[in-house]
Amino acid sequence: MSTDLDQLYEKLEEPARTCLLDMREPILAHDPLITEAWKYRMPFFCYRGKMFCYLRTRKEGGPPYFGVVEGQRLFHPEFIQEDRVRSTP
Repeated sequence: MSTDLDQLYEKLEEPARTCLLDMREPILAHDPLITEAWKYRMPFFCYRGKMFCYLRTRKEGGPPYFGVVEGQRLFHPEFIQEDRVRSTP
């Protein structure tokens, strides 16, 4: 029996499918306390039950991306900051 997450990955076209699966593997392998959950119609990764990142594809196409739930707290010149539901406190 496949899960909603399995179905998501199966429905994606290449190269998005391979890209997301290649990002998924090291996230889950990083720590046994990291779990995967289906939230907001996308794969989220939780650490000790708290959401910390997610994988996403854009509706209009383009490359898949890795999002960080509290990304506004990260500062790096290579990171792209975009508007999301969560705002800066």
